[in-house]
Amino acid sequence: MRTIIRGGTIVNEGVAIKADVIIDGEEIAAIEKPSPQPAPHSSQDISQEIDATGCYILPGIIDTHVHFREPGLTEKADIDSESRAAAAGGVTSYLEMPNTVPQTTTLEALADKYSRAAKSSHVNYAFFFGATNDNSHLFRQLNPHRVPGIKLFMGSSTGNMLVDRDEALERVFATAASIGLPVMAHCEDTAIIERNMQMVKAGYGDDPAVTLHPLIRSEEACLLSTQKAIGLARKHHTRLHVAHVSTAEELELFGADGAGVKAKPQTPKNPQLPQLSAEVTVGHLYFSSQDYPRLGTRIKVNPSIKSPVDQFVLRQGLTDGRVTTIATDHAPHLLTQKEGGCARAASGMPMVQFSLVTMLELVDKGVITIERMVELMAHNPARLFEIRQRGFLRPGYKADLAIVRPNTPWTLTTESIESKCGWSPLEGHTFNWQVQRTLCNGHTVYSGGGTDHNYVGQALEFR
Repeated sequence: MRTIIRGGTIVNEGVAIKADVIIDGEEIAAIEKPSPQPAPHSSQDISQEIDATGCYILPGIIDTHVHFREPGLTEKADIDSESRAAAAGGVTSYLEMPNTVPQTTTLEALADKYSRAAKSSHVNYAFFFGATNDNSHLFRQLNPHRVPGIKLFMGSSTGNMLVDRDEALERVFATAASIGLPVMAHCEDTAIIERNMQMVKAGYGDDPAVTLHPLIRSEEACLLSTQKAIGLARKHHTRLHVAHVSTAEELELFGADGAGVKAKPQTPKNPQLPQLSAEVTVGHLYFSSQDYPRLGTRIKVNPSIKSPVDQFVLRQGLTDGRVTTIATDHAPHLLTQKEGGCARAASGMPMVQFSLVTMLELVDKGVITIERMVELMAHNPARLFEIRQRGFLRPGYKADLAIVRPNTPWTLTTESIESKCGWSPLEGHTFNWQVQRTLCNGHTVYSGGGTDHNYVGQALEFR
């Protein structure tokens, strides 16, 4: 089927221009300047026309950091519900994390996830392989065209997902480098966190208020762990992507105007890719510690939401080259699991459905341009993880698109939430942008408030 999207402004590769997008089956066939008399080859055999007048047409968002909870934790979320939320938010591809039950730390568990997604994911998908203290020998058996990379927890985690032995860390970085897979690291120092927790409990009781979460999951804990990861990456020439950078001090480690996709030092295996790169999340950009009194444990995440100064510097990093990607760390829990304080309440919040409209709000506030936002949420994820035929509006690329309309106020209510957990820290907030339509592989998977429950996305291909 050939589809033409008319009347919109495409945002792609640093420019925003009026253009029509022609889709042939699953792929973009052409991008043409609008004309009262379309070229004959463009209008030939058009079976569907989408009016995007007044809208912006973006490459589909690639969220490189989500937790969809399947298998084993499906009371909170599952691939079906969270991929529907992604589609409703203009997200057409995701990379999912390994801390499920069982953990994605064996080849069998990895194959099981791909099998599940092939039946129930409504957008495109891929899954990280998780590192443990003793499974680096399995890395060489991974298919590098199917797996985006190795996820490493260098901070408190669940079960044996915490890699805390120096010899194991050396093996993880060395083996990943030898096969050309990047390491995506959660960097927090567990010993510092445990020490801080003991100190705070001594002063405030067994379950301290969530306002103290940044004192427990402190700037020091993040900085020392990130420094250690960078040291290991440099030693072994490993590509390292640091997840959810949350502090101003950490961001300084990446260097302005040089931590992007063309940064140096470069990995020997692919000189076009940086050795070091930083992710920030929508939550760390949008919230600060001043929001704890209002939102409580709804914004309790690891690493913690920190000070307004940290938030300000993270926002600066969006435009000066220190930040390479924006993701969500989408991590649903039931509201009953969010009850309590620092010790009892679960850490994590659902964000995948509303990440794009939240970032577009920051565009309106002048924090970032829409062109740079697309760079960090679509182009750079595709470049950094070497995702084939995704992340750009180019002829021959898969037709993954998000059509968004400005100046269309709407208020987020519980009824509009697709995530299985049924809540959002943004409930009651009025947004100025609205996702009108999401196309995945040329197919309209979301439109007018409804998701196509029957459509299944594709496994992403890499390198």
